[in-house]
Amino acid sequence: MHRTAGIAALVALTTFSAVPAQATQRPPREITATVETPSLFDDEAGGDADADDPAIWINRADKRRSLVIGTAKNGGLRVYDLTGREVQAIATPEGGRFNNVDVLTGFKLGKRTVDLAVVTDRGLDKLRIYKIEASGLTDITAANVPLLFAKDEAEVEEQATGYGLALYDRYAVVSRRHSTRLGIFRLEEKNGKVTYRTTDTLDLPRQFRLPNGTSWAPCGEPGEDPQVEGMVVDAEAGVLYAAQEDVALWRIDLKGGHFSSVPRIVERVAEFGVPATFDPESEECILDTANDPGFGGRITADVEGATIYPTGRRDGYVIVSSQGDSRFFVYDRRTNRPVKVFSVTDGSRVDGVQHSDGAAATAVSLPGYPKGLLVLHDGENKPDDGRVSTNFKFVDWRSLNLS
Repeated sequence: MHRTAGIAALVALTTFSAVPAQATQRPPREITATVETPSLFDDEAGGDADADDPAIWINRADKRRSLVIGTAKNGGLRVYDLTGREVQAIATPEGGRFNNVDVLTGFKLGKRTVDLAVVTDRGLDKLRIYKIEASGLTDITAANVPLLFAKDEAEVEEQATGYGLALYDRYAVVSRRHSTRLGIFRLEEKNGKVTYRTTDTLDLPRQFRLPNGTSWAPCGEPGEDPQVEGMVVDAEAGVLYAAQEDVALWRIDLKGGHFSSVPRIVERVAEFGVPATFDPESEECILDTANDPGFGGRITADVEGATIYPTGRRDGYVIVSSQGDSRFFVYDRRTNRPVKVFSVTDGSRVDGVQHSDGAAATAVSLPGYPKGLLVLHDGENKPDDGRVSTNFKFVDWRSLNLS
C-alpha cells in the first residue's frame, strides 16, 4: 500500500502543533557526559570511519555486559561496552555504508528468541541484520535480501537509498535519502536467517501551505527533497516520531505494519517558512531572514536523532537533536508538550556534544547509570588534532534532572 500525506498534512500543519510558532526560548540546562568512545576519523588512515547513530542493547542476564552499538558509515559498525571501550568492529560489505542502527528484542528465530541489531546500508539500499549476544554481533542477513527503495542497481548508484531507521514489533520503518518517503518492512525468518518485505509506504509533504496562505518549500540541492533521518517508535502508543531535517518533527500513528493516521507536526524548525536560495558554489542555502514570516519553532535545522526515555507504559520523554545549534529538546511523551532544553558542554574529562546526528536512551538501571543512560553522537569530537573526529558520548540520565 502506498499513500501520500501531502494534502492532508498541509491541513494538519495549520491545525496542530504541540509547540506554537515563535515559542518562548528557555535557557538550556548545561550538562556533561561521563564517558566517551574512542575517536573515529573520517580519512584514509582512519578507515573513513564517521560516527553517526547509536543504539543500546540491554543484557538482561548480566547488565554489566550491556552494549552500545554505533554506525560509522564507511567504517561499518562499532560495538562498545559501558565504559566506552570498543569491543567489536564490523566492516561493511563491499560498496556498503552503514547509516542508522536500532535494536529489536524478542525476535523469533526458529525455536529460539533472539535480539537483533538492524542497520540501514545506504550504500547498497538494503538492511543488514545482526544477532546480538554478550559475546558480540553475528550477521544473520539472508542472502539476496531485496532493495529497500531502488528499482535496480542503476538507481542504487544514485544513492537515493535507505537512510533513517526505527524498529518495533517485527517491523522496520526506513526513510529514503533525498526523498520524503517512508517505508515499513516486515522482518521475517528464512532458513535461519532474516529477510524483509514491504508492507506500506508514505510520502511526507515536500511543499507546505503557510498560515498566511502562501506556499513554501524548504531549500535544498536541485532534485533533492526534504529527507527524514532521525526516527523512533513509541511501541506502546503505536506512534512514530520522524524528524524531517529541514521541516519539523512529525508524529504518525502506526497500526500493525501500516501508517494509520494523518501526520501531525510536534514542532517545526526555526527556519520553517523562511525564503532561501541554493548557492551552487558553496552548496549551501542562503536564508532570507529579513523576510521571515514568523511561523517557525525553536529547533535549529536540522532536526535530527530522536529517542524515547520511558517512565511508565505511556509516560516519559521524547528527545530530539537541534543539530544547527547543538541543543536537545525534550517533550512530554504523552502530550508532546515541551519540557526542557539542554546542551552537553565540555567537562573535566570528556568534551561536549556538537551537531549531533543520533541519540539512544534507556531507563533501565545500569552500572554507573542507576536511572538510565543517554548516548549521543558527537559530530565534532575534541581534540581533533587537525583531523575530522567523531564519537559517542554517554550521559547519566540523572544529570537532566527530569526523573
